[in-house]
Parts: sequence; C-alpha cells; structure tokens
Amino acid sequence: MQQHHFLPLSKRGNKLFIALSDPTNQQAINDVSFGSKLAVEVVLVEDDKLHQAIERYLDTGTGGLELSDLDLDLEAEGGERAQEAVAGTDADDAPVVKFVNKMLLDAIKKGSSDLHFEPYEKMYRVRFRTDGVLHEAARPPVQLVSRISARLKVMSNMDISERRKPQDGRVKLKVSKTKSIDFRVNTLPTLWGEKIVMRILDSSSAQMGIDALGYEDVQKELYLQALKQPQGMILVTGPTGSGKTVSLYTGLNILNTEDINISTAEDPVEINLEGINQVNVNPRQAQQKP
Repeated sequence: MQQHHFLPLSKRGNKLFIALSDPTNQQAINDVSFGSKLAVEVVLVEDDKLHQAIERYLDTGTGGLELSDLDLDLEAEGGERAQEAVAGTDADDAPVVKFVNKMLLDAIKKGSSDLHFEPYEKMYRVRFRTDGVLHEAARPPVQLVSRISARLKVMSNMDISERRKPQDGRVKLKVSKTKSIDFRVNTLPTLWGEKIVMRILDSSSAQMGIDALGYEDVQKELYLQALKQPQGMILVTGPTGSGKTVSLYTGLNILNTEDINISTAEDPVEINLEGINQVNVNPRQAQQKP
C-alpha cells in the first residue's frame, strides 16, 4: 500500500475501487489487479490528502473503508463511457492537471515535435513524436479520457461541450521567466473519444539562424540564393517533424528587414514573428484583399 501509494476503498462485484493520486502509476494498478484478481477502478485523490488517509488507515487498522469514511475531496471514476461526460466537466481536477503538465514538459525536454492523446476501447495512451518517430510515453487509466480531453480543451480555449466536431486551438506554456512555448492543438472525434494532437511550436528555434538548421553548405547556399530572388516560389516538403516549419520561418527572419514589407497567409500561424504581418487563413470565412 505504501510502496505504490494507494488506498483500497471498496469492492463491488468484480471491481475493486482504489484511491490513487498519480493516474500514470500503471504499475500500481497492474499489481493491485494481479494480486486481487479483480478489475481495478481508480478514484483520483490529491496527493497530500491520500497520504493522510493512508496514515490514518494504518494507525486505526480500519477495514472496508468507503468514500464517505475519508475526509477527501474526491470524484469517483465511473466504468462506463456515458458516465465520463459528467467527470469530463471537472477540468480543474488537480491530478489531471498535474498529469497534463507533466506530459507537456516531458515532451519539451525530449525535443519532441508533437504529442498524441489517443483513446481506444480498453486503453488510453499518450505518444510523443521524436525525430519523426512516435514513441509511447504513458498509459493513463482509460476512465480519464473525458477529464484529460476537457483539461486540454480548457487550456486551448475550445468548447469542452463539443465532442462531435473537430476543433482547433492554441496553448501558451510558460516554462521559465523568459521563455514560453506555444502548442497548436487539434481534436478529432473517434469511436472511443476525442483524439487530441498537440504540436510544439518553439519560437526560439526560428531565431537561431540558418546555421542551426543542419544544412550542408550546398543546401544552405541554394536556400539563401532562392530567398534573394525578386519573385518565385520556394516549396519545402518533408515528413512530420523534419523541420519544414523552422526552415520557412528562418527564411522569413532572414528577409525581415526594415526596408521590406512582408505579409503571410498561414493555416494556421504557428510561430509569431515580430515585424511580419501574419494572417490566419480561415476556410469557413473567406477573406478578401482590401
């Protein structure tokens, strides 16, 4: 119990309800399920309150605790997807907030280009794309699909009640006093919930200059020559995470001088550049040139 920092609450049929503060602690869930031969349902609890409850439980030796016996601020996780609609509205749940923040910071530290939150029938996984390849980062309890989705949509200024249509949003995460990182967020309704993809947009990467792109000397010279042309088109292609966005924004930064007027049409604007007139293309609302 102390090793995995959990507390058994009650048994209902073939389900064992346990209090847990870390929804990513899959090892604890698996060990409890294996030892009890029961399906485990997680009840999220704030860490300090769970610690107090465990100490009180060990001191008194009380068995068969129910939720009402614990002085905890809880919201139980139901086993059915229909019940998640209620739980999903509580986007300020502390353990969920902690989990989401941890995923974002972990992805940044690993140099990932995007995060995928993917719900399935019997599992929920989070994957990071690093160097163009997706890697599994976590498997939170499947009951958290709606809560995590709601939290991400609140952060992205999306409509948390809209689950049938795709939505687009943006998140700015302050990682230090002097640095913030933007995330472009997209939702996609699937059979088992909303898949959410977050693209990491680090504006500092576009300010590092062309030498930081890793081009060969010949490639670098070709790109600089193309940027100097009075007219024409530069077509940049490549797989996800290969550096297309950074290459284009680096080119814009090279051209961004006081004597040149620059306007862009982007879908959407990914990195904000000072001194450039950036325009979001909105397919639903056609824009005409004034």
